[in-house]
Amino acid sequence: MRRTDGCKGKSPLNGAGPSLKSHRMSIKPILIHPDPRLKKLCAPVASVTADIGKLAEDMLETMYDAPGIGLAAPQVGVLSRLFVMDCVKEEGERPRPMVLINPEIVAISDEKNTYEEGCLSIPEHYAEVTRPKRITMRWLGLDGKLHEDEFDGLWATCAQHELDHLNGKLFIDHIGAIKRGMITRKMEKLKREQARK
Repeated sequence: MRRTDGCKGKSPLNGAGPSLKSHRMSIKPILIHPDPRLKKLCAPVASVTADIGKLAEDMLETMYDAPGIGLAAPQVGVLSRLFVMDCVKEEGERPRPMVLINPEIVAISDEKNTYEEGCLSIPEHYAEVTRPKRITMRWLGLDGKLHEDEFDGLWATCAQHELDHLNGKLFIDHIGAIKRGMITRKMEKLKREQARK
């Protein structure tokens, strides 16, 4: 999910735990819509390995560099059920990088929230999407343990947006067909222009 405040994130190593400090980080290229890999259902992660830790580390680095507040594995061409996020936006506040493996929503609120969403795979395009305001999510952490937490507001929106990616869905799938088609045509044009360079 793209940041809408234009702020770059801070180092993903702060508070991320020792498992993210053992490898050299690298920024990965982000797939741009339309790309068939962005429409695939991702496979569960079988176990937390060093390769998964390295992928998570690289995804955090890529997300902060973009800058974004969330990034799902299929956006970097890996069809696995994993995403990273950090919705801390206030200047001077400590980053809170999160790695969620095999995430699932176990509860949602009746109350809804509408947020102008963007996506690192659909640069410079935004649309209002309505989702549950609060969710409870369960996931596997890099420590190999199950975690469960409630997310509210922007954190809930981001977690749902990234989970959609793992199910082959983009935020534009939540908007009208005319606007979705217009955005897709603009992205196809952008990709043609990039291919000529």
